[in-house]
Amino acid sequence: MASEHTAKAFDSDLQELTRLVAEMGGLAERMITESVDALVRRDVALGKRVVASDVEIDRLQHLIEERAVLTIARRQPMAIDLREIVGAMRVATDLERIGDLAKNMGKRVAALENDFQPLKLMRGLEHMTDLVQTQVKSVLDAYAAHDLPAAMAVWKGDEEVDAICTSLFRELLTYMMEDPRNISFCIHLMFCAKNIERIGDHATNIAETVFYMIEGQQMLDKRPKGDMTTFATTVPNS
Repeated sequence: MASEHTAKAFDSDLQELTRLVAEMGGLAERMITESVDALVRRDVALGKRVVASDVEIDRLQHLIEERAVLTIARRQPMAIDLREIVGAMRVATDLERIGDLAKNMGKRVAALENDFQPLKLMRGLEHMTDLVQTQVKSVLDAYAAHDLPAAMAVWKGDEEVDAICTSLFRELLTYMMEDPRNISFCIHLMFCAKNIERIGDHATNIAETVFYMIEGQQMLDKRPKGDMTTFATTVPNS
């Protein structure tokens, strides 16, 4: 009877962790969308709201970590159950970093002061964001459903994001060479493109966490990456 009570209590704790991760994931998705919307529309107020949202995403991460540690201490879960708890903490860490990257983009909105805003560049940024946003949503759904094939589809799709990022980077270089007055705007956009690419990397991290939770081991396959050599050496970490 005691063991049955313990199992029910553990299930309740795990459901609460899953709920908190879902809440955190929803907030991270919204921050991605709003940060890019703010950039495209030069909406400084929306950019500031994205920055302010980071406080809540940090609070949720701390809460997930506290609940996870408490659950481990009280329930002493077996290996498969322990992986569920570790998985929730790992996903929360990636979501917190996604929030940071969206916040960094929100901060850049106020710096985009000039009227230079080529449609092709902004459409490229929006397309890249749509792709990454789909990856984040898909991998969070895969995490919640323990859907390994769906998680692996996200993992394999990372290369496409890298290719778009590299193409966008080359376009930015062209605009900077054509007119030095475009340099400041293009550099800000370059950092934003790199942040979106990194958000895609965190979606891939979450896919690897789903693999770990289900298979009980780390992925050994090398992560598929596009040619980011030039981009990585030119754009430092923001």
